[in-house]
Amino acid sequence: MSDFSQSQPIPVEQLLTGLPAVRAVDPAEAADRVAGGPCLVVLDDDPTGTQTVADLPVLTTWSVDDLRWALTRPGNAFFVLTNTRSLSVADAEARNREVIDALAQAAEAEQVDFVVASRSDSTLRGHFPRETDVLAEELARRGKPVDGVVIVPAFPSAGRFTIDSVHWARTADGMLPAGRTEFAEDATFGYRSSDLREWVEEKTGGRAAADQVLPVTLADLREGGPERVAELLGTARDRQPVVVDAAGDDDLRVLALALLRAEEAGKRLLYRVGPAFVRSRAGQAGSPPLDVEALRAMGAADGHGLIAVGSHVGLTTGQLDGLRELGGITELELDVAALLEPSARDDHVAEVSRAAAEAMSGADVVIRTSRTPVTGSDPDASLAIARAVSAGLVDTVRATVRAHRPAFVVAKGGITSSDIATDGLDVRRAVVRGTMLPGIVSLWEPVSGEFAGVPYVVFPGNVGDRGSLAEVVSSLRGR
Repeated sequence: MSDFSQSQPIPVEQLLTGLPAVRAVDPAEAADRVAGGPCLVVLDDDPTGTQTVADLPVLTTWSVDDLRWALTRPGNAFFVLTNTRSLSVADAEARNREVIDALAQAAEAEQVDFVVASRSDSTLRGHFPRETDVLAEELARRGKPVDGVVIVPAFPSAGRFTIDSVHWARTADGMLPAGRTEFAEDATFGYRSSDLREWVEEKTGGRAAADQVLPVTLADLREGGPERVAELLGTARDRQPVVVDAAGDDDLRVLALALLRAEEAGKRLLYRVGPAFVRSRAGQAGSPPLDVEALRAMGAADGHGLIAVGSHVGLTTGQLDGLRELGGITELELDVAALLEPSARDDHVAEVSRAAAEAMSGADVVIRTSRTPVTGSDPDASLAIARAVSAGLVDTVRATVRAHRPAFVVAKGGITSSDIATDGLDVRRAVVRGTMLPGIVSLWEPVSGEFAGVPYVVFPGNVGDRGSLAEVVSSLRGR
């Protein structure tokens, strides 16, 4: 076994040729199995994990009262927005412990059981293995020792596939192993390995050797089915890492059925997953994007909106070009250098927010950070810079929306989306109403606070194509 070394992009058709025949699964079958079972609690390290689901609650805080509210909502699953990808390892660890402590109290008060998913980036960025280590420790302290840590980053609708344990990502030029993409070069969460078994070994510093990782292959899923996969999961012990193939939503539904079988047989599993897993494990089918009529009913077309852009990956920059071509926008730049300079920061934020509020009377407004990324001398320093830039963007948005209430808000980028929801709009509770683009961009309706009812679009930095941002804004305008 060695990491796949493909360095030139290949067509997706070539990647998917010759695989075992798909085993079709009716989403209703998983929904029936989920009903009445443990509640799936998704600790989301940024808000983009909601992009495949509909009508599930989202919390941006984790008080016992808020968690009790979510545990009793329909759907038997909900998200807690921890935003830990923007935090240091120590702070991420502390936050996970806080959430589990409050969750245990809430579940005891409501007399319900739960299982935990640690939702992270489908291109393998985030605090792994520390987050799953901490969650496993906290669950064990409460009588829920973890047998297996099930790792499922696949996100088929966004072009993220795992085949023979190698994780692939779609790029503008074709499919590449994840370790060969720009995402693997992340200043804070970079990595080398594309084979998930070797990625686990790399990220754990050799604590979990690649040959100790349990693979679940497409052959297991498609030829063996839920029974075979549940049998494999039954062998997991002592937090063994399990990496799972998936090249389509039916693969994830087979996995969901297998996981439910294993849990019913007494296995305790902890999940580290991408967004697509949540929909299958929650027993939901894919739903079409929200149509113009639904968006109008939410008031999205009643005035002009705000588009906040923090992500600086190449795809986002291209999507800004597409939005400019759509027209009808006023574009304002937050200069990263000014945000990082204490003597200039506050005046710069005030100037941009005043201009944005005034411009929103006649156009949709884009507030974006300057496009050249600024990194530090090490991963922690880079993360600190990212947090400072995000804080500047959030402060600008906060001042803007209080001076002029927007008809809608679009947040582009994972950390951006989280910080604007929690600190810019003061959202505590929301409901995911559905997707704006099939399975990759979600719309929340805040149900608490000053901006309750304002459509809030969570748009990850690394999904869609050049025209996707323009398509979302056009839909919000009622066109």
